Amino acid sequence: MIEFIGEFVKSQVVNSLPYLLLLISAVLTGWGVLGLLEYFFPSVVLGLQNEKFPAGLQFLHFFSILVTGAIFIVGYFTRWRHTPFATVVMYAVLATLCFIETVDFEAFGGGPTRFIPMVLEYIAYLGFSAYLLRSSTMRHHFWSGSEMAERGAKSGESGLKQALDRI
Repeated sequence: MIEFIGEFVKSQVVNSLPYLLLLISAVLTGWGVLGLLEYFFPSVVLGLQNEKFPAGLQFLHFFSILVTGAIFIVGYFTRWRHTPFATVVMYAVLATLCFIETVDFEAFGGGPTRFIPMVLEYIAYLGFSAYLLRSSTMRHHFWSGSEMAERGAKSGESGLKQALDRI
């Protein structure tokens, strides 16, 4: 009975992760739009701009956030097969920007504790990336049945290698 409950909970969590990613992507898209709105129209004050960041970094920050969210949302609903890879690339862009903002411009308040949010952000990116690239739920969503059968027919190759071969 306990095994059944454990498997049920696990399946419910795994099945709800795509919706969590959609929610996070919607928040990122909204945050990026609002940040760019405030960037281009300084009279609109939403408190999203960081005065420690140079203007170019502010733009890259919000533009990258917007693109990351939009890629996943559009890719998810259109079942664009490159969505997992494009999203992971954008996570890498966001991680790089986070590093620059944290180290060079003392984001998250400065001091040694500023690295804690950065590390938590990196852990989230790694977890979401692994899920996007390795989960059967995401593979089934982004590849049609015939593509999945074709991929399964190739024995001895990893799923990642097969996916990269298709690009």
